[in-house]
Amino acid sequence: MSRNEDALRYHREGRPGKIEVVWTKPVASQLDLSLAYSPGVAAPCLEIAKDPDAVDLYTARRNLVGVVTNGTAVLGLGNIGPRAAKPVMEGKAVLFKRFADIDVFDIEVDELDPDKFISIVRALEPTFGAINLEDIRAPECFVIERALRKHMKIPVFHDDQHGTAIISAAALRNAAELQDKPMDSLRVTCVGAGAAATSCMEMWVRMGVRRENITLVDVGGVLYEDRGDIDEFRAPFARPKSDGRRTLEDAMVDTDVMIGLSAAGVVKAPMLRTMAKKPIVFALANPDPEIDYAEARATRPDAIVATGRSDYPNQVNNVLGFPYIFRGALDVRATTVSEEMKVAAAEAIARLAREDVPDSVLRAYGRHRMRFGPEYIIPKPFDSRVLYWVAPAVAEAAMASGVARDRIDVEEYRERLYRTISPTRRVLWNITETAKSDPRRIVFPESESDNILRAAQRVQEEGIAEPVLLGVPERIHEHARKLGLHLDQVTIVDPRESGRLDAYVEGYWHKRQRKGVTRHAAYKEIRRSRTAFGLMMLELGDADGLVAGVRQDYPATIRPALQIIGVSEGVRRAAGMYLVITKSGVRFLADTTINIDPDAETLAGIAMLAAETVTDLGLEPRVAMLSFSNFGDAPHAQSQKVAEATAIVKARMPELMIEGEMQANLALDDEARAPYPFSRLKGAANVLIFPNLDAGNAAYKLLGVIGGGDVIGPIVLGMKKPVNVLQQGANVDAIVHMTAITVARSIRLGARAQ
Repeated sequence: MSRNEDALRYHREGRPGKIEVVWTKPVASQLDLSLAYSPGVAAPCLEIAKDPDAVDLYTARRNLVGVVTNGTAVLGLGNIGPRAAKPVMEGKAVLFKRFADIDVFDIEVDELDPDKFISIVRALEPTFGAINLEDIRAPECFVIERALRKHMKIPVFHDDQHGTAIISAAALRNAAELQDKPMDSLRVTCVGAGAAATSCMEMWVRMGVRRENITLVDVGGVLYEDRGDIDEFRAPFARPKSDGRRTLEDAMVDTDVMIGLSAAGVVKAPMLRTMAKKPIVFALANPDPEIDYAEARATRPDAIVATGRSDYPNQVNNVLGFPYIFRGALDVRATTVSEEMKVAAAEAIARLAREDVPDSVLRAYGRHRMRFGPEYIIPKPFDSRVLYWVAPAVAEAAMASGVARDRIDVEEYRERLYRTISPTRRVLWNITETAKSDPRRIVFPESESDNILRAAQRVQEEGIAEPVLLGVPERIHEHARKLGLHLDQVTIVDPRESGRLDAYVEGYWHKRQRKGVTRHAAYKEIRRSRTAFGLMMLELGDADGLVAGVRQDYPATIRPALQIIGVSEGVRRAAGMYLVITKSGVRFLADTTINIDPDAETLAGIAMLAAETVTDLGLEPRVAMLSFSNFGDAPHAQSQKVAEATAIVKARMPELMIEGEMQANLALDDEARAPYPFSRLKGAANVLIFPNLDAGNAAYKLLGVIGGGDVIGPIVLGMKKPVNVLQQGANVDAIVHMTAITVARSIRLGARAQ
């Protein structure tokens, strides 16, 4: 399958794996190295020897989590062993870093004996500020966590248990309120009785559900006393033997809540019909829930339904919890994750869902409105507010419950988190979520490209777009089979056999007849050029966007796009913009591809188009108009052009944060701008406007080779309809990203083509 091949290539190419260790202090000179190692390193070593707590002052331990597994219960893969579990642990490390700026060492331990495993992890305490146990089978996971929590003085948290418990508890709190059912009145049936299920039920009891109202069901049926196979951890939920219910069907009758932590398809529609009025259905098996979301809603329209999937409302996702729980625990140097901290996290997540949703989140998910209700009971996983809601709540609970070694001002801490974790880190995720909210028909003319075919399958499978491939269907399917792809669900249009050919020829001729194009020439062009054919599909409303250029040079795509689609009303010239994503954030570079030597008016237009696009992507644009001159200190016609362009933009968009003319170092460094207190630019610029194509083109290509970031683009600015041009030879990821950007742009531009 293409997805497997893409995943293998993703993990294999370049530096194998997904993570690396980097230094955080200067190491450029001999002096730096003498401080980093010998002899300078002796000073902090001696301080720590005198005071072991000083390790958190002089090393990275305070922000370092160990993700530890023995690979006995990996995702849906089961007992695959510690080596096979390593890609998952690296993935967990990526999530910690991406969402909460927490560093991780992943530790895969080749040990099945719980006592030996406990001894190994206990010995790691000097290294880590906290331990995240991961993918360890039940019941050993309970034994291991209990022992480590008892003997270690740092937080030990088994996310498979407590992460789902915390997020589901937040969802339950809000669902129960919407259904007007007090927590202590809820009758709960839990389908599944493993580590996650047991922990969820314990958490729900702490949130107010009565233990005697909970029924657990596993492959052997209802858990009841004297069943003979119930361990000490599940025993508290065993039903009295006198309770005559033995099957899942029995357990579903008159229950208020069904939570599934088991397997796909085990809950059937007739079972839902026997539930109480206004039920709550949490079908959390992944990737396929216990009952399909649409089927559950159709069967019980009065139900609130949640799943673990991102393509349905109410996604119960652990990423809403663990990064922020650890962030709060680490920042007060907690000795454990107390029950009060877990409850605080759940309550904070529940409260956040009741808040007004800001425009940045709405834009990220392509929504005009998102409001607390049956289809929005918990925040979205990529809502950046979760960090500064949950981590402070956890930190405050740690202090209140007596497990924090440091005390902090919670409000100051909340403000610091708000400032330091930039939403620019999530820009591509936000764009993808926008696209998934309303996938559009995107035309790919270059169906002979392996990467285009792979990208088409991926965007279709992931719900990013409805790809339309141009070419001979038999040839495309044969090519796909050789690549191991399945394109049965992808639309393929043969331009030479299309019933719309005449309409496209006629439309093209009317557009170009006063540019020397005869009707016969129009017919030849539309028959010859799949790019022109695809652009006419877009122009006449048979598609919503076009992505091309992987096998042809830039002018071969942009020239017909300008001729057929044209620029938006009020736009003088189209422009090209690249995204450059680095560890420090996202920068947008324009014009990098179209305008060779723009005059002041054109340059101003480029800046305004770029700023509007960045705003659409959910970020506040901070625009720098680049030059070799700083505010007139090097008078020249070229620098004066940039100054005039800046003045034009300031007059037309007075609310925009823009400054110029300035050199690139001033644009990116507040301290370098200190001699210019009149500058309205605050913080590092994230939109860089280049004075000519030489500068812009050289800059993005240098960054792509030596900058250590991802370069995505070019995005074409100013077009009436979404057309984007790929770099020649673009890889699958770049094509997928560009497709998501094109869909998002289509959504921004308004109504879907009919």
